[in-house]
Amino acid sequence: MGVEGDAHAGATVKHRSRVARDPAEANLRQVHLVHAELFDELAPLGFHLSPGDIGENILTRGVDLLALPRDAELAIGGEARLRVTGLRNPCRQLDGFQPGLMAATLGRDAQGALIRKAGVMAVVLAGGDIAPGDPIAITLPVDRRPLAPV
Repeated sequence: MGVEGDAHAGATVKHRSRVARDPAEANLRQVHLVHAELFDELAPLGFHLSPGDIGENILTRGVDLLALPRDAELAIGGEARLRVTGLRNPCRQLDGFQPGLMAATLGRDAQGALIRKAGVMAVVLAGGDIAPGDPIAITLPVDRRPLAPV
């Protein structure tokens, strides 16, 4: 259902805007993963972030989260398995942590398309304890659809 004690854990949506639309909608945002490389990118811009600062449940390093296709499965540690559902759509709550942070987590590619860099969302397929340094094994789906905001 998500990370024990986290506000987004559960079978149905928890995000305020989604609850207002349909409180029975399936929760595709049970676990938020962010790549530590984003913190490295933001530091020279004056944004000094620590693990958990932007609401992430899992901070990775060396995993190109944004390049994963929808439905990629992540095995973390010995038991936990997640299915990637989509991109985190950065929201204004980031600016509450540090002004300008939301804009800093957005970019543009060479064609001008918006790049959302604030991590990915996932659902839990199998629960289990995880710890810093646990390996992450990735299983890609046969149908490799690009990530979209969830």
